[in-house]
Amino acid sequence: MTGGREKPVPRAGQQEPAPVPGQRQPTPEAGGAGAGLTMRQLGTAVYLPSGVYSVGVGAVAPVVALSATELGASFAVAAVVAGMVGAGQILGAVPAGMLVARIGERRTMLAGVVLSVPALLACVLAPHVLVLAAAVVVVGMTAAAWGVARHAWMTEAVRPELRARAMSTLGGVGRIGTFAGPFVSSVAVLLIGLDAAYLVAAACALLAAALLLLLPAVPQDRPPRTGSAAPRLTEVIRDNARPLRTLGLGVLLVGALRASRQTILPLWGASLGLEPATISLIYGISGGVDMLLFYPAGKLMDRYGRRAGAVPAMILLGLAFALLPLAGDVAGLTAAGVLMGIGNGLSAGLILTVGADVSPAAGRAQFLGVWRVFADVGTGGGPLLIGAVTAVASLAASALVMGVAGLVAAGLLGYFLRRPDPPPVSG
Repeated sequence: MTGGREKPVPRAGQQEPAPVPGQRQPTPEAGGAGAGLTMRQLGTAVYLPSGVYSVGVGAVAPVVALSATELGASFAVAAVVAGMVGAGQILGAVPAGMLVARIGERRTMLAGVVLSVPALLACVLAPHVLVLAAAVVVVGMTAAAWGVARHAWMTEAVRPELRARAMSTLGGVGRIGTFAGPFVSSVAVLLIGLDAAYLVAAACALLAAALLLLLPAVPQDRPPRTGSAAPRLTEVIRDNARPLRTLGLGVLLVGALRASRQTILPLWGASLGLEPATISLIYGISGGVDMLLFYPAGKLMDRYGRRAGAVPAMILLGLAFALLPLAGDVAGLTAAGVLMGIGNGLSAGLILTVGADVSPAAGRAQFLGVWRVFADVGTGGGPLLIGAVTAVASLAASALVMGVAGLVAAGLLGYFLRRPDPPPVSG
């Protein structure tokens, strides 16, 4: 994009825009304008099972550390066990992409759901913290299988001109589900005990699998034909090294900024001596602002280009982190939280959308598996970076470091997401 409005799909009579290094145009397999599914068609078939699955993920998230402490783990060990979900997602992303290429998107999602149920039951029955940690890793790997397969399926099935809206809505549904999960499971935990959260998650996984069967069929949603084997993973990485090392670094920073926001807001509130209820309210306000923006963010990127959402989002996130040391009371922290919510909301679906844009037609699933690793490493590394900088310097220093990271992310995405406008209609 060179200053005008970006048109993701050229109008009739226009030539395809010249490719930019590190960026691919929508492929014929994904369909042209008017080809593929609409937002309305995605509602029940795609967003409903994804939302249900995300509720299960959210139901488990707060209780893993508590389960570890019940098994005798210290707080430090319990935090590590809780982080094993992220480790499982990183470990499972690339194998998930390879599995999608081999057996198809729907079968991969179903396989992930089927495997998640015994893993969740193992969390309930775990006699030792090491068994719990291993089960949690498997839960993370099954979540990666679901996520990569869903991403690949959406890339193939959705109309290209609706891609950002479809992806941001998928991300928004996931955020709503994980936000609602703890509330859904809290009643069961109150009545039965801590293990009930895992049972709620298992029930959500099974319900998502049942709903998944309603997915409309697309040609790509099946195993490759005999004699048309998918390219090797090493070939996919080699052929797509440029977008992975440029935009991949950008999405790594996006993941780090998003996750760090969830860590630093409560910590800064605690440093101000605020009550936990007040901190939770501020955190909830930030999350509410975030969830309100997912569809407008996708519409913005579809209409004006990916940079129109990515660059302002990262600047706002970086600015919010940089201003956090100035927040000395409830009002200041709330303002920083709202600014973080706006920045995070404007980036809804960004990683999914850009990954779909630059993914190759051959080896798409393997590429998206590697792509997810970048985002997950950032998600896991962001809070660790905050902890390390805080230990060496201060919490204010860690906020400033993340502020700089936001500006770097804006620069990377702003530069490497450039795309020329289509040439004028000839004749």
